[in-house]
Amino acid sequence: MKVNDVEIQDDYSETFSAQLCRVLITSINDKWAFEAAMETKGLGRSATAPPCEATLERAVPASETPDGRPGYIVQMMDRKAETLEKCLALRLRKGAVPNPQTSVFDWLPEQYKEGEVDLEGSVIQRFGDGFEQELELYDGRVMYRIPRMDGAFHVQRKFAITEAVTGGMFLILADNIENCLHAAEESLKATNQVDEVIVKCAASGSKVGALNYTDMVATTNHTYCPTLTHLDDSHIDKSVGCIYEIIVSAPRDPQVREGMKVGIEAATRCPGVSAIHTANYGGKLGKGKVPLHELFA
Repeated sequence: MKVNDVEIQDDYSETFSAQLCRVLITSINDKWAFEAAMETKGLGRSATAPPCEATLERAVPASETPDGRPGYIVQMMDRKAETLEKCLALRLRKGAVPNPQTSVFDWLPEQYKEGEVDLEGSVIQRFGDGFEQELELYDGRVMYRIPRMDGAFHVQRKFAITEAVTGGMFLILADNIENCLHAAEESLKATNQVDEVIVKCAASGSKVGALNYTDMVATTNHTYCPTLTHLDDSHIDKSVGCIYEIIVSAPRDPQVREGMKVGIEAATRCPGVSAIHTANYGGKLGKGKVPLHELFA
Protein backbone atom coordinates (compact mmCIF):
# COMPACT_ATOMS: atom_id res chain seq x y z
CA MET A 1 0.00 0.00 0.00
CA LYS A 2 1.11 3.54 -0.76
CA VAL A 3 -0.17 6.89 0.48
CA ASN A 4 0.93 9.91 -1.54
CA ASP A 5 3.31 7.52 -3.31
CA VAL A 6 5.02 6.59 -0.02
CA GLU A 7 5.12 2.93 1.02
CA ILE A 8 3.11 2.02 4.14
CA GLN A 9 4.41 -1.05 5.95
CA ASP A 10 1.97 -3.94 6.38
CA ASP A 11 2.29 -4.19 10.17
CA TYR A 12 0.42 -3.07 13.27
CA SER A 13 1.04 -0.71 16.15
CA GLU A 14 0.61 -2.22 19.60
CA THR A 15 -1.51 -0.09 21.92
CA PHE A 16 -2.23 -0.42 25.62
CA SER A 17 -4.66 0.99 28.17
CA ALA A 18 -3.81 3.62 30.75
CA GLN A 19 -5.69 5.75 33.24
CA LEU A 20 -5.96 9.33 32.02
CA CYS A 21 -6.86 12.70 33.50
CA ARG A 22 -7.15 15.98 31.61
CA VAL A 23 -6.17 19.16 33.43
CA LEU A 24 -6.68 22.82 32.51
CA ILE A 25 -4.18 25.29 33.97
CA THR A 26 -4.96 29.01 33.68
CA SER A 27 -3.17 32.18 34.72
CA ILE A 28 -3.29 35.93 34.42
CA ASN A 29 -1.81 35.86 30.91
CA ASP A 30 -0.58 33.41 28.30
CA LYS A 31 3.05 33.62 29.40
CA TRP A 32 2.39 32.38 32.92
CA ALA A 33 -0.26 29.88 31.87
CA PHE A 34 2.22 28.31 29.42
CA GLU A 35 5.03 28.37 31.98
CA ALA A 36 2.88 26.58 34.56
CA ALA A 37 1.61 24.01 32.04
CA MET A 38 5.11 23.21 30.80
CA GLU A 39 6.49 22.81 34.31
CA THR A 40 3.55 20.60 35.26
CA LYS A 41 4.19 18.48 32.19
CA GLY A 42 7.85 18.37 33.10
CA LEU A 43 9.67 15.14 32.29
CA GLY A 44 6.54 13.54 30.88
CA ARG A 45 7.44 12.51 27.35
CA SER A 46 8.29 8.90 28.21
CA ALA A 47 5.97 6.39 29.85
CA THR A 48 8.87 4.17 30.95
CA ALA A 49 9.84 6.19 34.02
CA PRO A 50 7.93 8.08 36.75
CA PRO A 51 6.32 10.44 37.61
CA CYS A 52 3.77 9.29 34.98
CA GLU A 53 3.46 10.33 31.36
CA ALA A 54 2.31 13.91 30.71
CA THR A 55 1.76 15.85 27.49
CA LEU A 56 0.73 19.39 26.63
CA GLU A 57 -2.40 19.08 24.47
CA ARG A 58 -3.30 22.61 23.36
CA ALA A 59 -3.99 26.20 24.36
CA VAL A 60 -7.47 27.28 25.48
CA PRO A 61 -8.54 30.92 24.91
CA ALA A 62 -9.82 32.97 27.82
CA SER A 63 -13.32 32.93 26.32
CA GLU A 64 -13.55 29.15 26.93
CA THR A 65 -12.12 28.80 30.45
CA PRO A 66 -14.10 28.84 33.73
CA ASP A 67 -12.26 31.89 35.11
CA GLY A 68 -12.05 33.84 31.83
CA ARG A 69 -8.27 33.65 31.63
CA PRO A 70 -5.99 31.95 29.08
CA GLY A 71 -4.92 28.38 29.79
CA TYR A 72 -3.37 25.16 28.56
CA ILE A 73 -4.53 21.56 28.73
CA VAL A 74 -2.18 18.91 30.06
CA GLN A 75 -3.06 15.23 29.79
CA MET A 76 -1.51 12.79 32.27
CA MET A 77 -1.69 9.01 32.19
CA ASP A 78 -0.42 5.96 33.98
CA ARG A 79 -1.35 2.30 33.88
CA LYS A 80 -2.58 2.44 37.51
CA ALA A 81 -5.14 4.89 38.92
CA GLU A 82 -3.44 5.07 42.32
CA THR A 83 -0.14 6.01 40.68
CA LEU A 84 -1.85 8.63 38.54
CA GLU A 85 -3.43 10.14 41.66
CA LYS A 86 -0.04 10.56 43.33
CA CYS A 87 1.59 11.88 40.15
CA LEU A 88 -1.20 14.39 39.53
CA ALA A 89 -0.69 15.91 42.97
CA LEU A 90 3.10 15.89 42.59
CA ARG A 91 3.06 17.50 39.14
CA LEU A 92 0.61 20.21 40.19
CA ARG A 93 2.59 20.90 43.36
CA LYS A 94 5.87 21.28 41.47
CA GLY A 95 4.51 22.92 38.31
CA ALA A 96 1.28 24.84 38.88
CA VAL A 97 1.43 25.92 42.53
CA PRO A 98 4.69 27.98 42.32
CA ASN A 99 3.75 29.95 39.19
CA PRO A 100 2.00 33.33 39.48
CA GLN A 101 -1.79 33.55 39.57
CA THR A 102 -2.47 29.94 38.54
CA SER A 103 -5.71 27.99 38.82
CA VAL A 104 -6.33 24.34 37.91
CA PHE A 105 -9.53 22.68 36.66
CA ASP A 106 -10.68 19.18 35.76
CA TRP A 107 -11.08 19.25 31.97
CA LEU A 108 -12.04 15.67 31.06
CA PRO A 109 -15.39 15.63 29.20
CA GLU A 110 -18.19 14.18 31.32
CA GLN A 111 -18.96 11.41 28.81
CA TYR A 112 -15.54 9.84 29.42
CA LYS A 113 -15.66 9.82 33.22
CA GLU A 114 -15.17 6.34 34.69
CA GLY A 115 -13.71 7.26 38.07
CA GLU A 116 -12.00 10.12 39.88
CA VAL A 117 -9.00 11.06 41.96
CA ASP A 118 -9.36 13.22 45.06
CA LEU A 119 -6.75 15.74 46.20
CA GLU A 120 -7.99 15.66 49.81
CA GLY A 121 -5.05 14.79 52.03
CA SER A 122 -2.57 15.27 49.20
CA VAL A 123 0.48 17.56 49.13
CA ILE A 124 -1.72 20.08 47.29
CA GLN A 125 -4.37 20.40 50.01
CA ARG A 126 -1.85 20.22 52.87
CA PHE A 127 0.30 22.93 51.30
CA GLY A 128 -2.32 25.30 52.71
CA ASP A 129 -1.15 24.31 56.21
CA GLY A 130 -4.69 24.42 57.57
CA PHE A 131 -5.47 27.84 56.10
CA GLU A 132 -6.96 26.37 52.92
CA GLN A 133 -10.71 26.58 52.24
CA GLU A 134 -13.02 24.27 50.31
CA LEU A 135 -15.48 26.34 48.29
CA GLU A 136 -17.96 26.04 45.42
CA LEU A 137 -16.78 28.32 42.62
CA TYR A 138 -17.06 28.64 38.85
CA ASP A 139 -20.58 27.21 38.38
CA GLY A 140 -20.50 24.68 41.17
CA ARG A 141 -16.98 23.30 40.96
CA VAL A 142 -15.66 22.22 44.37
CA MET A 143 -12.32 24.00 44.69
CA TYR A 144 -9.56 24.41 47.23
CA ARG A 145 -8.54 28.01 47.83
CA ILE A 146 -4.96 27.92 49.12
CA PRO A 147 -3.44 31.18 50.39
CA ARG A 148 -0.13 32.25 48.92
CA MET A 149 1.87 35.43 48.52
CA ASP A 150 0.05 36.74 45.43
CA GLY A 151 -3.45 36.04 46.77
CA ALA A 152 -4.66 32.46 46.40
CA PHE A 153 -4.15 29.32 44.35
CA HIS A 154 -7.41 27.72 43.23
CA VAL A 155 -7.52 24.03 42.32
CA GLN A 156 -10.42 21.67 41.76
CA ARG A 157 -10.59 19.02 44.48
CA LYS A 158 -11.59 16.05 42.30
CA PHE A 159 -10.44 15.09 38.79
CA ALA A 160 -12.25 12.63 36.55
CA ILE A 161 -10.26 9.76 35.08
CA THR A 162 -10.91 7.31 32.25
CA GLU A 163 -9.26 4.26 30.72
CA ALA A 164 -7.62 5.72 27.64
CA VAL A 165 -5.68 4.27 24.71
CA THR A 166 -2.01 5.04 24.19
CA GLY A 167 0.87 3.73 22.11
CA GLY A 168 -0.60 4.33 18.66
CA MET A 169 2.69 4.73 16.83
CA PHE A 170 4.25 5.10 13.42
CA LEU A 171 7.80 5.70 12.22
CA ILE A 172 8.72 8.29 9.59
CA LEU A 173 11.66 7.06 7.49
CA ALA A 174 13.45 9.81 5.56
CA ASP A 175 16.71 10.43 3.74
CA ASN A 176 18.11 13.04 6.16
CA ILE A 177 17.45 14.79 9.47
CA GLU A 178 16.13 18.02 7.95
CA ASN A 179 13.48 16.29 5.84
CA CYS A 180 12.51 13.90 8.61
CA LEU A 181 12.12 16.70 11.13
CA HIS A 182 9.97 18.69 8.72
CA ALA A 183 7.75 15.66 8.13
CA ALA A 184 7.43 15.08 11.87
CA GLU A 185 6.43 18.69 12.45
CA GLU A 186 3.79 18.53 9.71
CA SER A 187 2.50 15.27 11.17
CA LEU A 188 2.21 16.76 14.65
CA LYS A 189 0.41 19.81 13.30
CA ALA A 190 -2.18 17.68 11.50
CA THR A 191 -2.73 15.24 14.37
CA ASN A 192 -3.22 18.07 16.85
CA GLN A 193 -6.39 19.01 14.95
CA VAL A 194 -8.14 15.83 16.16
CA ASP A 195 -10.20 16.56 19.28
CA GLU A 196 -8.73 15.42 22.61
CA VAL A 197 -5.77 13.68 20.97
CA ILE A 198 -2.24 14.12 22.27
CA VAL A 199 0.73 13.44 20.05
CA LYS A 200 4.48 13.32 20.65
CA CYS A 201 7.59 13.03 18.53
CA ALA A 202 10.41 10.86 19.84
CA ALA A 203 13.93 10.42 18.56
CA SER A 204 14.48 7.68 21.13
CA GLY A 205 12.21 5.00 19.73
CA SER A 206 12.39 2.08 22.14
CA LYS A 207 11.75 -1.64 22.37
CA VAL A 208 10.49 -3.64 25.34
CA GLY A 209 13.39 -4.92 27.45
CA ALA A 210 16.98 -5.23 26.25
CA LEU A 211 19.35 -7.50 24.36
CA ASN A 212 22.45 -6.88 26.44
CA TYR A 213 21.15 -5.84 29.88
CA THR A 214 18.85 -7.56 32.34
CA ASP A 215 17.50 -4.63 34.37
CA MET A 216 16.02 -2.33 31.69
CA VAL A 217 12.29 -1.79 31.07
CA ALA A 218 12.97 -0.32 27.62
CA THR A 219 16.03 0.31 25.44
CA THR A 220 16.81 1.85 22.07
CA ASN A 221 15.05 0.22 19.13
CA HIS A 222 18.31 -0.83 17.48
CA THR A 223 16.52 -2.28 14.44
CA TYR A 224 15.58 1.27 13.39
CA CYS A 225 18.83 3.11 14.21
CA PRO A 226 20.49 4.47 11.03
CA THR A 227 23.90 4.07 12.67
CA LEU A 228 23.31 0.32 13.17
CA THR A 229 22.33 -0.81 9.68
CA HIS A 230 25.25 -3.26 9.72
CA LEU A 231 23.41 -5.46 12.23
CA ASP A 232 21.74 -8.59 10.88
CA ASP A 233 18.34 -7.69 12.34
CA SER A 234 18.29 -4.08 11.08
CA HIS A 235 14.98 -3.18 9.42
CA ILE A 236 16.41 -0.37 7.29
CA ASP A 237 19.16 0.17 4.75
CA LYS A 238 21.73 2.92 4.35
CA SER A 239 19.38 5.10 2.29
CA VAL A 240 17.54 5.97 5.54
CA GLY A 241 19.33 8.81 7.30
CA CYS A 242 16.83 9.64 10.03
CA ILE A 243 13.70 8.23 11.69
CA TYR A 244 11.26 9.92 14.04
CA GLU A 245 8.61 8.11 16.05
CA ILE A 246 5.14 9.66 16.33
CA ILE A 247 3.05 8.46 19.29
CA VAL A 248 -0.69 9.13 19.48
CA SER A 249 -2.89 8.80 22.58
CA ALA A 250 -6.53 9.67 23.24
CA PRO A 251 -9.46 8.82 25.49
CA ARG A 252 -10.78 6.33 22.92
CA ASP A 253 -9.44 4.05 20.17
CA PRO A 254 -11.21 5.73 17.18
CA GLN A 255 -9.52 9.02 18.07
CA VAL A 256 -6.11 7.33 18.15
CA ARG A 257 -6.76 5.81 14.72
CA GLU A 258 -7.91 9.11 13.25
CA GLY A 259 -4.87 10.88 14.71
CA MET A 260 -2.53 8.28 13.22
CA LYS A 261 -4.23 8.47 9.82
CA VAL A 262 -4.04 12.25 9.42
CA GLY A 263 -0.50 12.26 10.82
CA ILE A 264 0.66 9.69 8.27
CA GLU A 265 -1.05 11.54 5.44
CA ALA A 266 0.70 14.77 6.41
CA ALA A 267 4.11 13.08 6.69
CA THR A 268 3.83 11.38 3.31
CA ARG A 269 3.28 14.72 1.59
CA CYS A 270 6.75 15.88 2.65
CA PRO A 271 9.94 15.56 0.55
CA GLY A 272 12.50 12.92 1.43
CA VAL A 273 10.09 10.55 3.19
CA SER A 274 10.61 7.04 1.80
CA ALA A 275 8.32 4.92 3.99
CA ILE A 276 6.07 4.75 7.04
CA HIS A 277 6.67 1.84 9.40
CA THR A 278 5.50 0.82 12.87
CA ALA A 279 6.54 -1.73 15.47
CA ASN A 280 4.98 -4.24 17.84
CA TYR A 281 6.36 -6.47 20.54
CA GLY A 282 4.25 -9.62 20.39
CA GLY A 283 1.86 -8.45 23.09
CA LYS A 284 4.54 -7.44 25.60
CA LEU A 285 3.48 -3.78 25.43
CA GLY A 286 -0.30 -4.13 25.16
CA LYS A 287 -3.20 -6.06 23.73
CA GLY A 288 -4.50 -3.44 21.29
CA LYS A 289 -3.66 -3.56 17.58
CA VAL A 290 -3.83 -0.79 14.97
CA PRO A 291 -2.82 -2.16 11.53
CA LEU A 292 -1.49 0.68 9.39
CA HIS A 293 -3.24 -0.58 6.23
CA GLU A 294 -6.55 -0.72 8.11
CA LEU A 295 -6.36 3.05 8.68
CA PHE A 296 -6.74 3.59 4.94
CA ALA A 297 -9.08 0.70 4.08
